Amino acid sequence: MSGSQSTLNVAHQALDFDRIRADFPLLSRSVHGKPLIYFDSANTSQKPAAVIEAVDHFYRQTNANVARAVHTLGDEATTAYEASRDKLARFINAPSRDEVIFTSGTTQAINLVAYSYALPRLNPGDAILVTQMEHHANIVPWQLICERSGATLKVAPITESGELIVERFFELLTPEVKLAAVTHVSNVLGTVNPIAVLARECHRRGIPLLVDGSQAAPHLRVDVRALGCDFYALTGHKLFGPTGTGLLWARREHLNAMPPFFGGGEMIREVRFEGTVFADPPHKFEAGTPNIAGFVGLGAALDYIELIGLDNIAARELELRVHLTEAMRSVPGLRIIGEAREKVPVNSFLIDGVHAHDLATLLDHEGVAVRSGHHCAHPLMQFYGVAATLRASLAFYNTHEEIDAFIAAIGRVRKLLA
Repeated sequence: MSGSQSTLNVAHQALDFDRIRADFPLLSRSVHGKPLIYFDSANTSQKPAAVIEAVDHFYRQTNANVARAVHTLGDEATTAYEASRDKLARFINAPSRDEVIFTSGTTQAINLVAYSYALPRLNPGDAILVTQMEHHANIVPWQLICERSGATLKVAPITESGELIVERFFELLTPEVKLAAVTHVSNVLGTVNPIAVLARECHRRGIPLLVDGSQAAPHLRVDVRALGCDFYALTGHKLFGPTGTGLLWARREHLNAMPPFFGGGEMIREVRFEGTVFADPPHKFEAGTPNIAGFVGLGAALDYIELIGLDNIAARELELRVHLTEAMRSVPGLRIIGEAREKVPVNSFLIDGVHAHDLATLLDHEGVAVRSGHHCAHPLMQFYGVAATLRASLAFYNTHEEIDAFIAAIGRVRKLLA
């Protein structure tokens, strides 16, 4: 039975997450002779069979370029590709499908805003405001354009528990700030930021707000109208879809005013050597042949999420997060880095006297996949005074039994390191 069929059956009954887990083929494999415990979904999520089958079907039955040919395959490919834009627009509750720009992921989306929106508007003395918990993808692009424009980067602080100090964020929204850029959910801490509150204060001061939604979209209901932000970026491969996919949502007035970031085919209305007339958004920002099969797969991932239900996913992940956190607190010498009140199931941690990379390597031999390192968040590591952490990040396909096995594996590994 295919993954999509299996979940359809589950969706009309009481949810059986063991059956849902079976929709993810990779989760059934072993590593070093041990059952795989995949606790690295914040890095990349696993893919349900429905997504794998959608990509396979595209290449076997439909493969053709989009928006170029009038033959049957070209029409089928274009229809499937653009259907995913409709699905993404519904997923984030965008006012219009034409405000949804396909990108390779959040990194490209943020760079698009940096170079097409921010750079032409920045002058010496201006500033961009970010927070201390940002991923490098929401720091480095702003640093680059600050260097080119003479603007500066301002940083809003966080608490030891990993929460944004909202009052300080507001205080830093001074007249020289021309854009604020904030993560919706921290990839290291799991902290959920109060985006709607931040957006209201930004708009009171006439400051647009960009939101990095990479870690939020797999866990939370994203409604860009309710959030009130100006730009929202997300990544498909963390959303149970293929790599090389993502989106930028932006308000129509911004998209109409922004020049193209990339130039090439399919983003034009007419080209002459004397000059070019560009297409309207979204295609103005989508030069070249896209990752067609990837976006077809991402559309299948959104269908799959809809079948399970975001509320069901949130309830399941809350149970897992509580269990994981309580179990980790019971381990002597284990320190959870950041314990915000509002979190998704992501816990970064350290164990006294054990290097993060050593522990991750030994856990791998126990079949446990966790990430170790700086998690593309050097400034956040510096804030906590550590070089690296381990991170256990869960999704709805994980189990309570895996959490218990993870804690037991930590105990066995510590004995080896003693």
